[in-house]
Amino acid sequence: MTDALLEVADLAAGYGGEPVLRDVAFTARPGQRIAVLGPNGGGKTTLFRALLGELTPSAGTLERPARIGVVPQTERSRLDFPVSALDVALMGTLSTLPWWRRPSRADRARARQALADVGLAERVDATFGDLSGGQRQRVLVARALVQDAPVLLLDEPYVGLDTPSAALLDRLLLDLAASGRALLIATHDVEQARDWERVLCLNRRQIAFGAPDDVLTRETLALTYGTELVELPAGDRCVLPGHHAHDHGAA
Repeated sequence: MTDALLEVADLAAGYGGEPVLRDVAFTARPGQRIAVLGPNGGGKTTLFRALLGELTPSAGTLERPARIGVVPQTERSRLDFPVSALDVALMGTLSTLPWWRRPSRADRARARQALADVGLAERVDATFGDLSGGQRQRVLVARALVQDAPVLLLDEPYVGLDTPSAALLDRLLLDLAASGRALLIATHDVEQARDWERVLCLNRRQIAFGAPDDVLTRETLALTYGTELVELPAGDRCVLPGHHAHDHGAA
């Protein structure tokens, strides 16, 4: 894999029958934040499941590291279980432990360090469901860090976050990239994607992959989002109505 952490060529994947997603080809290198753009049903979840090994590609090749961390949407997390932030972070050890072994003192230390790395050293014993949306999102990032994975997949991590919370997450993701990880971030925020290193556009097939200035054109976004796309009066920016990344929540 040369210096690429993740390398995908001509990948197709689905759930039996016709592929849900096809013709996907891209690389993810250390330090890259890659925006994964596409409409609902466009293949973002299918791609992530294929990268995680949950789906076997029906075509193409996929070279990936042994460990890939995943950060789900915090809004889809169960909030009624009486677990602490530390308990949730410790779940990141489960993929590397035998079923019969409990997390060790060293595992707990790693989880505490991961929570400190995301700015939550003082909230390790707080009940997960009592944390704010932004704090819960950072706990889920800490859980992925405990896996010590060089590639992280983040499923719309900005959903439900207000501006201060989103700014904290911005800095965290920048630090993770600076540490040499590659981040694939499913998002609907086109403007945010302009600040990242690469953009991957999907709509049941790969529409484009490359630097934001090359990919985020009116024509490519129209192919990606179709009728969901609205062009601003100035003519040089496009927006997606109903997809607001930073709308509510707390840091």
